[in-house]
Amino acid sequence: MSFFTELRRRNVIRMAGLYLVGAWLIVQVAETVLPAFDVPGWVLRALIILLAIGFLPSLLFSWVFELTPEGLKRESEIDRSRSIVDHTARKLDIAVIVLLLAVGALLGWNVLVRPDAASRQGVSSRDGAQLASTEGASAPPSSPDGSGTIAAAHDVDSAPTSPPAMAENTKSIAVLPFTDLSPEGDQEYFSDGISEEILNALAKVRDLKVAGRTSSFAFKGRNEDLRAIGKTLGVANILEGSVRKQGERVRITAQLIQVDDGFHLWSETYDGDLSDIFELQENIARAITDNLKVILQGDQKQRLVPVATDNAEAYGLYLQASAVFNRREGSRFAEAIGMLDQALRLDPKFARAHARMGALQILAPQYAGADLDRSIADASEHAAQAIALDPGLAEAYAVKAQCESSVRNFIGEHAAYQKALSADPDDVLSNFWLGSSLVAWGYLKQGDERLDRVLSIDPLLPNALMWRGARHVFAGELEQGEVLLRRADSFGISNVGLGLAHLAEERSERDAAVNEMARGLQVFMSAFPPDAARIVAEGSFGTDAQRAAAVHMVEDYLAGDHAFIAGAAPYALIRLGEPARALEVMARAPTDADPLVYFLLWSPAGRQARRLPGFGRFADEVGLTRLWDALGAPDLCRKQGDGGYVCD
Repeated sequence: MSFFTELRRRNVIRMAGLYLVGAWLIVQVAETVLPAFDVPGWVLRALIILLAIGFLPSLLFSWVFELTPEGLKRESEIDRSRSIVDHTARKLDIAVIVLLLAVGALLGWNVLVRPDAASRQGVSSRDGAQLASTEGASAPPSSPDGSGTIAAAHDVDSAPTSPPAMAENTKSIAVLPFTDLSPEGDQEYFSDGISEEILNALAKVRDLKVAGRTSSFAFKGRNEDLRAIGKTLGVANILEGSVRKQGERVRITAQLIQVDDGFHLWSETYDGDLSDIFELQENIARAITDNLKVILQGDQKQRLVPVATDNAEAYGLYLQASAVFNRREGSRFAEAIGMLDQALRLDPKFARAHARMGALQILAPQYAGADLDRSIADASEHAAQAIALDPGLAEAYAVKAQCESSVRNFIGEHAAYQKALSADPDDVLSNFWLGSSLVAWGYLKQGDERLDRVLSIDPLLPNALMWRGARHVFAGELEQGEVLLRRADSFGISNVGLGLAHLAEERSERDAAVNEMARGLQVFMSAFPPDAARIVAEGSFGTDAQRAAAVHMVEDYLAGDHAFIAGAAPYALIRLGEPARALEVMARAPTDADPLVYFLLWSPAGRQARRLPGFGRFADEVGLTRLWDALGAPDLCRKQGDGGYVCD
């Protein structure tokens, strides 16, 4: 008798089939039931491992033992003439058939009966018409606030398609901007706002990986294959849809799609009034977490999308102002501030409107030429009110941190960022601002790690790409740096030229270094003569005469009467070989771009300044010493016995 024949006689093969089908059904039931009881994910993994481990022992058991009318006996102890293996085989066949029918019923229910499933289709591309372009941004998206917003300067078709992406997993998603299908086509702010609100709600779910807003919105209006989008953003699922708003009525259509095969996991249309808007968003967010089998924590079990305000008009004004904020449309900042002022009159307890007002105010001097002191005071007041109303609002703490930074209270700034990230560990803006501040303070390794975290959440955030790319160049990692800098450059941000100038300098490419520095500095030299950026660039890499001419031009600027000094002035002085004068200018008062100068100070180009005898006094005057005493010495410095710092 052959070995295979003996396997069949002892019902080992039937037992294998019965075990595999039964184990599959157990896993399917557990995968559905366990999340409903908030059972940790490791329980399901442990169950699968145990079932896998039990497979071979079950076959061995079937080989060694036989079921008889007297119970289980070793096969070797049974008289073949009295064996009932054929009867047992028929029972096993029936059991396998029953289980297979159960499998078929389960599969049929998933495909045909479930109301939230659709038939398998080819890979979908974006649905709907081209959306209005983000025109009218009056300040470059690369400005020092680090927004990385993709504004008018950015041609979305030039966005990179293969950046370093997050590790894919089934519980990962990108929320693409919903298409505006309103009759007049004038509700883009509303459709974008709804998309962002859903994205923000999902981003707070610990068990779900959500691509950042900037990266997801980079695909706005692009009819691109979803597999390419998923690969770029490192996600396994895409949420897309449309919004139709007419009067007080709203219709939102949303669909959840697997990027690897285009399978529509879920699709639904919701109708309601503006007063129902938070419930509509809640229904969509809840459907996504249900379909992705995400484990919800704490209050999220009851609600994912908080009711920000009971006033629909105030909420509409908030969304309109947020559209201006997200695009950094400096020419419309005053209008957006007016919208939020009106929203807060309608609902004084609208915490998110207070936080967004603070964010607009803190950026107004930079983007709209507003008075610095007044803007800081207003931003600080609104941030405080937002925190009082909602202590879990990360944006409010980030605004508070920027206010502290504006007056060089770095300890207060650091503390505010810690509170922001305690409220929302994945808040992109707080993570980016903290990362860039850590670099500015000299904590280079921590800053690099924070910037890497930002890019894991929002892989197409332009300013994070620029800062991290430049940091690679400063570390001698030229190829890695160039990849990120070129990617940032593809978004049209101008000050990436400063990073590319360092790259060209390392490669001894003088002409490229001059051109890139001139392009990058132009962003920060609006108060200088039109050709000032090129004069500084040529002086930095040219002859002694060119250097002297550039220094003279900067000194002429400093001799003038200015509400606040341009950060480009001390930056230029460092590049022109006048580090002592640069530190003197920086120590007087905050400039309009302190991070720009600090970033240079911790680069190879800032080595001469760091080694000056007066650098420790400078650090004390601007407040860095107090921060270093609290957090420890920065990477390139060491504390002396007299309490001062010496840096390399």
